[in-house]
Amino acid sequence: MKALWTALCAAAMFGLSFMSAQAEEKTITIGTMSWEDLTPITGITKKVLEDSGYTVKVVPFSEWGIAYAALTKGDVQILASQIDYAAHDYWDKNKSRLEKISPVSHGLYQAIAVPNYVTIDSLDQLNDNADKFGGKIVGIEAGSGLMRDAANAVKQYGLKLQLVEGSTAAMTAALKSAIDRKEWVAVAIWEPSWMMQKYPVKFLKDPKGVFPPPQGYYWIGKKGFSADNPHAREVIASVYVPLADITAINAEVKDGKTMDQAVKDWTDAHAELLKRWESIKGE
Repeated sequence: MKALWTALCAAAMFGLSFMSAQAEEKTITIGTMSWEDLTPITGITKKVLEDSGYTVKVVPFSEWGIAYAALTKGDVQILASQIDYAAHDYWDKNKSRLEKISPVSHGLYQAIAVPNYVTIDSLDQLNDNADKFGGKIVGIEAGSGLMRDAANAVKQYGLKLQLVEGSTAAMTAALKSAIDRKEWVAVAIWEPSWMMQKYPVKFLKDPKGVFPPPQGYYWIGKKGFSADNPHAREVIASVYVPLADITAINAEVKDGKTMDQAVKDWTDAHAELLKRWESIKGE
C-alpha cells in the first residue's frame, strides 16, 4: 500500500509539473529595442502569437548590451536583432548561449545621405564641397552602430568634415531646416525611417565599402527556445514584415497615430496574411 501511495504521489507531482510546463509554454516574453524599425516587427509578431493562443509580454530596452544580457539570462525569451552588422559584436559575444530562430525582415541600410538637390553622389566628393556643408556631417547618438561606421568613413575617406554627435531629433531638425531653405546638409541616417519617406534625400555612394550592405533582421532566442517551444517557434518563423511596411507604419506614427494603432491598422489590413501565418497547428 505504501508503495502504491508513493507511486500515486509521484504521478500526481509529475502531472502538476507537466501542466505547469504546458502553461509556461503558452507565455512568451519578448524583448525589444524602442526603435522605429524593431517596434513594428515586435508588435506584429506579438499579435500573431496572441491570435495563436499565447500570452505575450513585451519588455523594452534602451541599448543592445542590456537587451542581450537579459536574453542570455532568460529574463526575456526572444528578441529581434540585426546580428550581421549592427549588433554583430553582441551576437558574437553571446552566440554560444543563444540561437537564431528565423529571419523577419531585410534591408536595413545605414550611411551618409544628402538632399536630392545636392549635386554630388559619392562620399569621395565631400571634401571638395566641405564649405557648402558647413564643414560638418550631422550625426545621431554617440555609441550607435551608425555613428561607429560614419566615424570609420571619415577616417577611410580622409574627410575634412567633422562628424557631429548629437541625437536623432537634432539630426532630423537639421535636415528639415536645410531642406526648407534648399541648403546643403549631410546627415547620418538609415532606412527604414519615416525621414527617408518624408524628405527628398539620397544615400551617398560608398565606393570603399565602408558601410555594411543591407542587413537582415532575425528573431533570436536563448539556446533551447525552439526545442522547448516548437509550436511558438513555427508561428514566429511564419512572420515576415517587408521593410517598406515598417517605414509606412512609422510614417503613420509621425503623422499622429500611436504605434499600437498603426500596428493594429496594418494587421487589420493584412488579416488574410495573418490567418495564413496563424494556421500552423500545435502537436
